[in-house]
Amino acid sequence: MIDNYKKLVKKYNESGPRYTSYPPATFFSESYGNKNYIESIELSNSEKPKNISIYVHVPFCPQICHFCGCTTETGFSRPFLERYVDAVIKEIDYVADRIDQNRNLTQVHWGGGTPNAISYKFIERITLKLKERFNFSQNYEMAIECNPAHLEFRHIELLKKYGFNRISIGIQDFRKDVLDAINRRESKKPLEDIVKKIEDTGFSGTNIDLVYGLPLQTVDSFKKTIDRAINLGTDRIVTFSYAHVPSVLPRQKILEEIGFPSPESKAKMYENSYDQLTKAGYVSVGMDHYSKPHDEFAIALNEKKLHRNFQGYCTRETTGQVYGFGASAISQLDSAYSQNHKNTMEYIRNIEKNNLSVYRGYALSYNEKVIRHVINAVMCNYYIDFSEVAKYFNCPLYEIISILEYDPSNFKDFIEDGLMEIDGEKITIHKSGRLFTRNISMRFDPLVKQKVGTYSKTI
Repeated sequence: MIDNYKKLVKKYNESGPRYTSYPPATFFSESYGNKNYIESIELSNSEKPKNISIYVHVPFCPQICHFCGCTTETGFSRPFLERYVDAVIKEIDYVADRIDQNRNLTQVHWGGGTPNAISYKFIERITLKLKERFNFSQNYEMAIECNPAHLEFRHIELLKKYGFNRISIGIQDFRKDVLDAINRRESKKPLEDIVKKIEDTGFSGTNIDLVYGLPLQTVDSFKKTIDRAINLGTDRIVTFSYAHVPSVLPRQKILEEIGFPSPESKAKMYENSYDQLTKAGYVSVGMDHYSKPHDEFAIALNEKKLHRNFQGYCTRETTGQVYGFGASAISQLDSAYSQNHKNTMEYIRNIEKNNLSVYRGYALSYNEKVIRHVINAVMCNYYIDFSEVAKYFNCPLYEIISILEYDPSNFKDFIEDGLMEIDGEKITIHKSGRLFTRNISMRFDPLVKQKVGTYSKTI
């Protein structure tokens, strides 16, 4: 069994997209600008989903982790932060003016950087602006990523007061030597106390983020990390695979001096995590998320209604088209992607002058929407029913098959290796195949052949 698993890891451990979007961000073009985005926003009002999701990016960290792939910077001053927040609010107003006010906002996600490292007055200002400009659904979710190194109990109370109802705690690993290696501080307070405070304050959800494949981690040490994570009892646990792409993120090169776990060890960490978490009662969701059975993710997966965007997994019922605000923020609309300038000062100047700061984007064709829908089904629900896809796009089945250039023989190796099965118009990914969903998705992706951009290993 173990030897066979090693063979599969070696066989399928190739470079490939993470498929947080389709087409991947490597295909975004600078020929897509402010004018294109305005047209895309206006078009989005007549497209599905009707719901609105919002992403707010805070590109600041007190110190930068070596492994991090996010757009962030350090050394910021309060006047600069004020100017940045003013720009975000101006961008929100400009975009909101072009969105149908009858649409409901169902999700807000704050990411970074380290959103909880800035003054909470700034968080409050942006939140009040969102509430002023958008029609919040009664069952909205507003989540924020927090680094526990900068989290006080009073901060948790303030976030609840502002309307947040979910906190995502970026732990990465419990071991100090691993955190030191990646240049990350330990939690300011015991994590058990933080989780309890979040629950006692009345938040509806808490999740913790872990990363496997980091320097100094071993199969045994990560097993202990998962055990402690289970004991925290949060409703969601995320185990991200570390993506090493130093050609894109030069700061990651310093980690090569320490070294990484082997691909086989990394795959074993994934396998052990799956076993530990599912035995503890968690449901495996997508490639890297785990949730308790009562959680909406587990329910959506069971109903094959799980969805995914740049911010992570979500449900088809509550997700909306994503409108991103802040430096480097990506908007994910039905017909287009739009990304803001990554440099914070450049973003601010563009907003102050033009109300928008689009750096690049991509307008999807009809065929690409179909392919995106199918890849999402693989990545989220481990299942495809081509008849359901045809129904969603209101077209004949043969048209879907033609667009996908679908041929069962293209998946012969995955079937022979026991990773998936095909039954007529339906494809099912087995539990043993979940680690390889990126590889399976690539067989539906005609753009892979173009080899645009640099990708991390799939395992």
